[in-house]
Amino acid sequence: MRIIRGKYKTRRYSPPKNFPSRPITDFAKEALFNILENQLHLEGLRILDLCAGTGSVSLEFLSREAGTVMAVDNHRVCIRHLNSLRSELDCKDELTLVKSDVLKFVERTKESFDLIFADPPYAFQHHQKLVDLIFSRKLLAPSGWLIVEHGRDISFENRTHFEFCRKYGSVHFSFFNLEGHE
Repeated sequence: MRIIRGKYKTRRYSPPKNFPSRPITDFAKEALFNILENQLHLEGLRILDLCAGTGSVSLEFLSREAGTVMAVDNHRVCIRHLNSLRSELDCKDELTLVKSDVLKFVERTKESFDLIFADPPYAFQHHQKLVDLIFSRKLLAPSGWLIVEHGRDISFENRTHFEFCRKYGSVHFSFFNLEGHE
């Protein structure tokens, strides 16, 4: 795996063997960040990375000096891997790690974020519930964006706050904001 752009550009890292998470492809990650950079001013954001896994998206935000990132994952192996990367890159002040079930975290946090990226396993049964909780708990700042990565069998097109979906092979990104269609 590699970091595409920014201060950690071309830095490569590998998760341990038998890692419990599916990494985002470079193609999909590059497309995602092209969209984000055309939609948002990335500097100084408060970012939440739900189901952070390998940390690929978190590290890409940090490399582009987008602000601070809170990475949440339920797997001990993922958190251990992210902690190792955080030390290696010396970004302890910018990257906060939380070991928690994503739904429980969303139900209890009192923080709000400028950008929330959620990449639950494609087999996750609660994609809709996760989106609903994020909006009902008001975790998104007024001009913030929520991006959910999902497989082709899920559609958010008729959901409140949905803006658009982009497809890159089997990877789908659905974008939401508070101004999305009602």
